[in-house]
Amino acid sequence: MPDEKAPLIALLVTPETSPSVLYGLYDVLYSVGVVYPDMTVGEPGAEALNVKIAAAGGRPFRCIGNILVEPHASLEDVVEADAVIVCDMYTPINVPPKGKYPEEVAWLRKIHERGALVCSVCSGSVVLAEAGLLDGRDAAAHWAYKELFSRHYPKVRLRSELILCRTSEADGVVTAGGVAAWHDLVFYLIARFCGRQKSIETAKVFLLSGHEDGQLPYAMMNRCGTMDDQVVVGCQEWIAENYNSQNPVERMAEHSGLTPRTFLRRFKAATGYAPLEYVQMVRVEEAKQMLETDAVAIDDVGETVGYDDPASFRRIFKRLAGLTPATYRRKFQRIAQIAEPV
Repeated sequence: MPDEKAPLIALLVTPETSPSVLYGLYDVLYSVGVVYPDMTVGEPGAEALNVKIAAAGGRPFRCIGNILVEPHASLEDVVEADAVIVCDMYTPINVPPKGKYPEEVAWLRKIHERGALVCSVCSGSVVLAEAGLLDGRDAAAHWAYKELFSRHYPKVRLRSELILCRTSEADGVVTAGGVAAWHDLVFYLIARFCGRQKSIETAKVFLLSGHEDGQLPYAMMNRCGTMDDQVVVGCQEWIAENYNSQNPVERMAEHSGLTPRTFLRRFKAATGYAPLEYVQMVRVEEAKQMLETDAVAIDDVGETVGYDDPASFRRIFKRLAGLTPATYRRKFQRIAQIAEPV
């Protein structure tokens, strides 16, 4: 049994939570202080953290994948905590959970006011945004929610390139990016409450490592936008087939039949991107696919997607993908090669 004086970390869950996040966090945090000595000297140690799964109502339910969750406590039973982790709570990338979590939102506000460090993983940041705890602050969330934050939570400065955002740590808020970013969050929490050595020991036990490259290498272009402006939709369809053309923005404007100024305004309003930014993202997405699967020379990849100047291609690729083309190729071709016969 954990020492009641050990730091209490509450895991907030709902039926929209992924079992991999919930049980991954629980398994690792629960093991701190216990498993490492068992594996090195043959004698389990004491639990260093008091970890509880908390949910509205406190009753058993099924989460994503029809996996059973049996909370240790209801939200009203957890009055204070050293830290709270809002596990991922899936919502479509274009649908904010307005009014969906009234009990959870009210509880998060109260427990934050009482001094708890409030953290989130992936789409859990959307729930923190609903609670108003991210207003005026930087925050990390899965890269796919960038447009949702821009449209529905404009007071939040979403840092979709970050895996772990600690800029509001002094205000009691820490957010983590995609689903597997719980690895980075768990290292941080163990180090904060149990010391750096315990964090390192836990990493060795579970063979975990952080995401030093951030989210950008994994991010893909969100092309949802709005389908209301059919002129812009037509331009998107045109550039999808003609991304390597010369002067693509000028040619899209011509294709639209609008004046250049009107085209720029309507394109931005419909897609959330300036036309040049959109073209660059389309080109980089095409380049990524070539780098992931082909052995084509990098300069040839750049030329194929529309960049005659290799330096310009490398500069734009690194800005949008977070890695140089060569590093990106090594990273993702290595993943693809894992399944190849030895």
